[in-house]
Amino acid sequence: MASKADSFFIPNWPVPDSVGSAISLRYGGVSEEPYSSNNMALHVGDSPASVQANRASLVARLNLTRPPVWLDQVHGVDVIYAPNAKGTTEADGSYSDKAGVVCAVMTADCLPVLLCNKQGSKVAVVHAGWRGLAAGVVRNAVAKFRSHDGPLMAFLGPAIGPCAFEVGAEVQQEFLDNAQSQPHRQVISGAFTPSDNIGRKDHYLADIYALARGELNSCGVFDIYGGDDCTFSNPERFYSYRREPVIGRHASLIWLKEA
Repeated sequence: MASKADSFFIPNWPVPDSVGSAISLRYGGVSEEPYSSNNMALHVGDSPASVQANRASLVARLNLTRPPVWLDQVHGVDVIYAPNAKGTTEADGSYSDKAGVVCAVMTADCLPVLLCNKQGSKVAVVHAGWRGLAAGVVRNAVAKFRSHDGPLMAFLGPAIGPCAFEVGAEVQQEFLDNAQSQPHRQVISGAFTPSDNIGRKDHYLADIYALARGELNSCGVFDIYGGDDCTFSNPERFYSYRREPVIGRHASLIWLKEA
């Protein structure tokens, strides 16, 4: 949990002592309207000086020894090795097995998924909008962990909730077309509820958390935490692109701590 004075919260999941994680909140920064106040993104029209100040404050408050590896996110499926990143790389996820390297993604309705192995020797994070989630960005991140890395756990960060995420039938079909098995198809079907919005034929309310859990389960990941924050319905704590198209972004970070 976080107080009003905090600019981030620490995810509540039983990670090994060697793993650090944090997710920034909307408040506690210096950005002015409409980005108030803790925007982490340079690409949304906010003052670059404000964004850099917000990022620097987060790094300082988390006692990180270097800035996160920021990505140019494109709703794709590429997951890069963060220690080798040069500048800002086009990708929607990163992973690391090196202490001190901070993996990061930015979201404002899309789902951030944090991953680590229970040995505490490797971490990853992905930006899972519906396109990337359906196309396999989560399974690509899971594939970066090898058999000798042992079992994994995941944390689902703040994202748009099922009460607000209305989509067309083509979104459901995209997920069904990329299902990994018949049981996975059943989970996908159950994550879409027909919308009662008059005049919106063939529209559904989608549960992105259920879709992510189904994807993770199909990849052999069953220890899953989080998934209980709706960005759309909590404007005080969270940014939401669907609620306010001109808005800031949260940062979700994960790293291996230095000795």
